[in-house]
Amino acid sequence: MNWNHLTDESQLEVIKQESAQGPVVIFKHSTTCSISAMAYSRMERNWKEEAGIKPYYLDLLRFRSISNRIASEFGVEHESPQVLLIQNGECVYDASHMGISFAGLQQAA
Repeated sequence: MNWNHLTDESQLEVIKQESAQGPVVIFKHSTTCSISAMAYSRMERNWKEEAGIKPYYLDLLRFRSISNRIASEFGVEHESPQVLLIQNGECVYDASHMGISFAGLQQAA
């Protein structure tokens, strides 16, 4: 799996534009949380490139301001860990903690 690292707020506009061409996922990860580590590992193990979902990874501890912007930009409450599925510039699905699964993303896409 090839994560695209989300390190700048300006990338949110790029994500919106990309989501007009196909689904994009943002995975918000806390590098010090065991639940987040488990969700991250499970996502990587089950990821299927052929699903056509472009993955972005956000390190919450390093880029908390981006996480805050994601919450306001896409109208979701901040959680950690959390996945957001973006299509046509809008969040159409989000899940957190043990609810994070690649199967859930596929169904929503």
